[in-house]
Amino acid sequence: MLKGKAALITGGNSGIGLATAKLLRDNGARVAISGRDVAKLEEARKALGPDVLTLVADVRSRDDLQHMAHTVQQAFGGLDIFFANAGVAYGTPLASTTEAQYDGLMDINVKGLFFSLQAVEPIMRSGSSIILNTSWLNQVGAPGRALLSASKAAVRSFARTLSAELLERGIRVNAVSPGTIETPIHHQPGQSDEDYRAYAARVGAQAPIGRMGRAEEIAAAVLFLASDASSYMLGAEIVVDGGRAEL
Repeated sequence: MLKGKAALITGGNSGIGLATAKLLRDNGARVAISGRDVAKLEEARKALGPDVLTLVADVRSRDDLQHMAHTVQQAFGGLDIFFANAGVAYGTPLASTTEAQYDGLMDINVKGLFFSLQAVEPIMRSGSSIILNTSWLNQVGAPGRALLSASKAAVRSFARTLSAELLERGIRVNAVSPGTIETPIHHQPGQSDEDYRAYAARVGAQAPIGRMGRAEEIAAAVLFLASDASSYMLGAEIVVDGGRAEL
């Protein structure tokens, strides 16, 4: 499906990013992943194999992002697929959220995503696809999630505005909107397996489908948006949330 195409995934060393890297690779793409944790990147490299390019890059650093884009250009000659996946998630209650927590979330989820796009846009080929990772939270009012929801609403908006801006270059921009997905972001330090299973059952029951989602289910939506099968989609959002924001 993606034979001959080159893909870059930020935050590709675990969770949704890693599952997507595997799926794009298995469908013929040459894949590069970036992340800021050297140890996790090394684990991902072992899981993905030597043909996948791994890059240390923090989306909060414009120098890192420019180096990432340059390295991908040198290795692949350009990009056909960019999955802007890097992000963080934590609660931000109005009464107790600090300025440092505000900056930490917004600098990665909004500023980091925007400047990731700015860095890679020059090396995107005509006919290429950009996929942005937003969230079901961009559609609902969830107590204690004001900043996370706002950051993901900004990402959803980017899919529309940048589709219009990049249309003349033949670059499509769309979004995937995950629900609550079983990824390492939900594992708390020191949490036992039993406690995590109880947490997963409780959170999964909040979705109409009755369970948490799997990273591979989000990866499948990204594969569709990355492929020519979605060639008539611009500025759209695929919601993969077990019905949580829809029902």
